[in-house]
Amino acid sequence: MSHRIALRTRSALIAAALSATMVAGTGVAQASESTASPDVFALNSAEELAGHARGQADIQQQAGEAVKAAVEKKAAEAEKAAAAEQAEAAKQAEAAKQTANGWVAPIDGDYTVSATYGNNGSRWASNHSGQDFAVPTGTPVKSVAKGTVVKAGANGAGDGAAYGNAVVVKHEDSTYSQYAHLSSVQVSVGQSVDAGQRIALSGNTGNSSGPHLHLEIRTTPEFGTSVDPGSFLRAKGVSL
Repeated sequence: MSHRIALRTRSALIAAALSATMVAGTGVAQASESTASPDVFALNSAEELAGHARGQADIQQQAGEAVKAAVEKKAAEAEKAAAAEQAEAAKQAEAAKQTANGWVAPIDGDYTVSATYGNNGSRWASNHSGQDFAVPTGTPVKSVAKGTVVKAGANGAGDGAAYGNAVVVKHEDSTYSQYAHLSSVQVSVGQSVDAGQRIALSGNTGNSSGPHLHLEIRTTPEFGTSVDPGSFLRAKGVSL
């Protein structure tokens, strides 16, 4: 009987030992899992944080570049505006200077000098008697100085059909200015005009190869008495 008790006791101890071993193994496994999991989570979090940081850095860099580009664009626009203001101020100062001298250019704004005094060629029967300002039809034409209109109308205002519509103004120094190839004459004979006053619109009438203003400076109101208008007006302080 004591032998059977011993066997039962031994079996119980073995079972208890196996049970303890199983429990211990489970605990070790659980402990291992609980130890490994935080490392994996920590690794994932670090990678996510690093990626997030890189994304933020990229966004900040892009934002910085956008701000820089905007600042540079504003600076360029401001510089362009300042240059335009300076150019306009210089233009107005020059116009004021010329007007103060009593003489002005016959055309405001942009134009191209398409022919000068004395040019020769197939376009003219003889040497060119004036200076041509290539401008679109309808460009305002101004009297170069104060004076009185002595000729105005078609057929070169009496100087010939080659001039088209024309105007001739007598000035206070007894010189004359003639404006030809006009699309519209806006003054009449005997009318007084001021320096810079609009007297006509440019055109392409008469013997003309394209829209322009033909300007002459004459010693009399008649054809054939012209002088170099460029040199004459420059001597009066007018830049052409």
